[in-house]
Amino acid sequence: MRFILASSSPRRRELLASIGLEFDVIPSDIPEVRGQGESPEEYVARLSREKASAIAEKHPARWVIAADTTVLLGDQVLEKPRDAEDAKGMLATIAGNTHIVYTGVTVMNLDAAHRDTRVAESEVRILPLTVDDIAWYVRTGEPLDKAGAYAAQGVGGMFVDSIHGSYTNVVGLPLALLFQMLRRAGIDPLHDSRES
Repeated sequence: MRFILASSSPRRRELLASIGLEFDVIPSDIPEVRGQGESPEEYVARLSREKASAIAEKHPARWVIAADTTVLLGDQVLEKPRDAEDAKGMLATIAGNTHIVYTGVTVMNLDAAHRDTRVAESEVRILPLTVDDIAWYVRTGEPLDKAGAYAAQGVGGMFVDSIHGSYTNVVGLPLALLFQMLRRAGIDPLHDSRES
């Protein structure tokens, strides 16, 4: 069985490949715009559904996996920074604090009339950071395409004090949740990947 990953994220590609699934990468071009009054959970669930639908409509016989991740600190949603200055501001905001990472995941196959969307949630605490720490990290370029402006799986991992919940959720694709979703869809990832 060959899936479609409806995402251009290198982190999601690496995570999906790490569990042995075969897949093609076909990114969707759904605009990531949060609706007025939309909660972070509703937002990532809707985006993952829309991304999966956009690809599934073109490939109705294929199993499509889509995801979207955002960060919440207090009542402030932190998405990907617009530029280096925005990244510095985000990092200054989350430094020394605990935030929540939400990832919406959708597994869809139109021919099988299967549409399942779930949301994973993890709490992450970032160490206190100095202005120099933040400037140095932003210069690496790593924060610029990450929700919340850091990568737990990269250089930014040294600033992550603790994670409560799924680590792979923080990276961008909660594998335990995906495993359960595939099983609910009648797909056994253990046999459909490693032994095929």
